[in-house]
Amino acid sequence: MAAQAAPAEELSKLSVEETKPVPAANGNDSDAESGDEEAEEGAATPAAGAAKKKKKRKPKKKKKAPTSQSEPPRVLVSQLFPNKQYPKGEEVEYVNDNLKRVTNEEKRHLDNLASNQEFLTDYRHAAEVHRQVRQWAQKSIKPGQSLTEIAENIEDSVRALTGHSGLEEGDALIAGMGFPTGLSINHCAAHYTPNAGNKMVLQEDDVMKVDFGVHVNGRIVDSAFTVAFNPRYDPLLEAVKAATNAGIKEAGIDVRVGDIGAVIQEVMESYEVEINGQMLPVKSIRNLNGHTINHYSIHGTKSVPIVKSNDQTKMEEGDVFAIETFGSTGNGYVVEEGEVSHYAKRGDAAKVDLRLSSAKSLLNVITKNFGTLPFCRRYIDRLGQDKYLLGLNNLVSQGIVEAYPPLVDKKGSYTAQYEHTILLRPTVKEVISRGDDF
Repeated sequence: MAAQAAPAEELSKLSVEETKPVPAANGNDSDAESGDEEAEEGAATPAAGAAKKKKKRKPKKKKKAPTSQSEPPRVLVSQLFPNKQYPKGEEVEYVNDNLKRVTNEEKRHLDNLASNQEFLTDYRHAAEVHRQVRQWAQKSIKPGQSLTEIAENIEDSVRALTGHSGLEEGDALIAGMGFPTGLSINHCAAHYTPNAGNKMVLQEDDVMKVDFGVHVNGRIVDSAFTVAFNPRYDPLLEAVKAATNAGIKEAGIDVRVGDIGAVIQEVMESYEVEINGQMLPVKSIRNLNGHTINHYSIHGTKSVPIVKSNDQTKMEEGDVFAIETFGSTGNGYVVEEGEVSHYAKRGDAAKVDLRLSSAKSLLNVITKNFGTLPFCRRYIDRLGQDKYLLGLNNLVSQGIVEAYPPLVDKKGSYTAQYEHTILLRPTVKEVISRGDDF
């Protein structure tokens, strides 16, 4: 650009000299004037160009705030709902003796208390993150993907949508993963996520349970669905989805959990599925249950069986339940088997004098980054920890950390799972994780 400045300077000199009379070389003034006019015309174009260069550029328009989610999900949910008015879950009125709660002034007052509104805001925020991530996952999961890729895609999306990567100390305790992404295939019903180095790939004929949690300020939304590409498994998935919805419909304040189990079992076991020319009954997995969810704790003290039982425990106002059901073409009973990936620090663990330095160090990492939230080995890896297995096993053996091995039915069988989180509010039951998908 600097090399182009010289002609403009020369023209500038000419325009200054034009103010002085210049005698014509041949004594003809008109010729001189004609020459001057030509010079002026020649000077006009560069001068205009110089003027254009001096014009100020228009300020760039500010980017508009996003109004929809990206694929893969990376837009903060709080940006999509800047006033924090997150969508409600499905609100279902109580029935029978509890119907009066809908209009009871005292119950409505409890429902509208500021502390309850903060509780609901956090829960609805977490639920919207779960919905947006899982709806994308249902479209994006395909045969040929590794389980590690699927798990990390889901977890990266949850962290992006909550705005907490979990890499800074304590960040994962503000919001993010409520528990690791379970990707349990075929006869494995629950508690399987890939550890580092896992090479397992999703196959066309697999039935995979996708179970993950999202939390905001310790309010955990627990929801799961099942992926199958072969339509022959559709009746199995339909049975489990129908059973879960039946359990949700039956649930409510003062309802006995054993009665809910009876309803779930009746619906589940009314289905059968044909596999390889053989008609197989769908069985409720009798030693798997739904459960209450507490603050920063995925498993509370109450369980919801998925078979008929004499459990007289009642659901109560203010309870948060994960209503989940599992159906199987196998024995309808699971056992622990395989390499452990899921862990959680026990909230009721006694204080133990740890002698192993690696256990002490790891416990400090777990406490500051996960607290009592469940975690998996990959989460420890991404924090830069290595050679920690000895310390982790020591924490398990000392009763400080709970290990959750994979749960499997008999080989060759197929299992499915559907799950939602419900809030038993004073005036209404809210299926907080309900979406258009299920």
